[in-house]
Amino acid sequence: MAMVNTDKLRASNKQAGRKIGGTVAIFVFLIVLGLFMLFPIYLMIVMSIKPVEELFIFPPKLYAINPTVNNFKDMFEVMHQNRVPFSRYVFNSVLVTATVTILQCFFASMAAFVLAKCKFPGNKILNSIIVVALLYQSNVIYIMQYIVMAKLHMIDTYWALILPSIASPMGLFLMRQSIGQVPDAMIEAAKVDGAGLFRICWQIVMPNQKPALMTLIIFAFQAAWNIQSGTVVFQEQYKTLTTVATQAASAGLARAGVAMAAQVFVFIPPIVVFMLAQRQVIETMAHSGIKD
Repeated sequence: MAMVNTDKLRASNKQAGRKIGGTVAIFVFLIVLGLFMLFPIYLMIVMSIKPVEELFIFPPKLYAINPTVNNFKDMFEVMHQNRVPFSRYVFNSVLVTATVTILQCFFASMAAFVLAKCKFPGNKILNSIIVVALLYQSNVIYIMQYIVMAKLHMIDTYWALILPSIASPMGLFLMRQSIGQVPDAMIEAAKVDGAGLFRICWQIVMPNQKPALMTLIIFAFQAAWNIQSGTVVFQEQYKTLTTVATQAASAGLARAGVAMAAQVFVFIPPIVVFMLAQRQVIETMAHSGIKD
């Protein structure tokens, strides 16, 4: 009978123990980090169900002593005081968000395909400009945007909210990087078969870009849903839900509960879209791939 090497056995046991200890430490760290990230959401929900008198308790409680839904009722009443029903604000937000998301994905995909797979003079310069554009926030061009929109008579219209948000350097950069991984042989084979650039883009390249498209949808939807219309839209019938929620929050502590109730409504759609799109991203990345 062969003798067992006890030194090797002990070493392997120590190594296994270290791996288990490292895994447990990472698991605990992720749990703590997840709780830390969920805390603002929990606090927002608790604040939305607190009665007004509990908002002034010091030190503040992290739970509702007498939970109530009056804040949500007051939210609808405050909205109706603006002579515009609550459903109108929801419609405006859905219309603007859906339009911006669809158009941004459409134009970013086509432009990214041209920049990634078509050779023309100035291609490298345009790609460099896109990278540099990632460094700038849209706030620096607000005044110029307002002047242009005023000249085009777009103030107090939906176009003032939609058009400036269609072009996104981040979305274009993301799609260009993803489309750049598509083998050139696939595109050349499609050209030999007589396919044009438009058909190659939408019937050959885009079906293989689902992870990038879903990621772009998440970013575009979140940015469009949080558009603040207060600087370019002054009529109540064109304001979005996020703008009205911000106005309610600026009314002081007396309406803090109403503001939090409005924030709950604003918070739900991006979370739903993120969960649906994230599932598609994970499944697509796990079951699809392109090989040259």
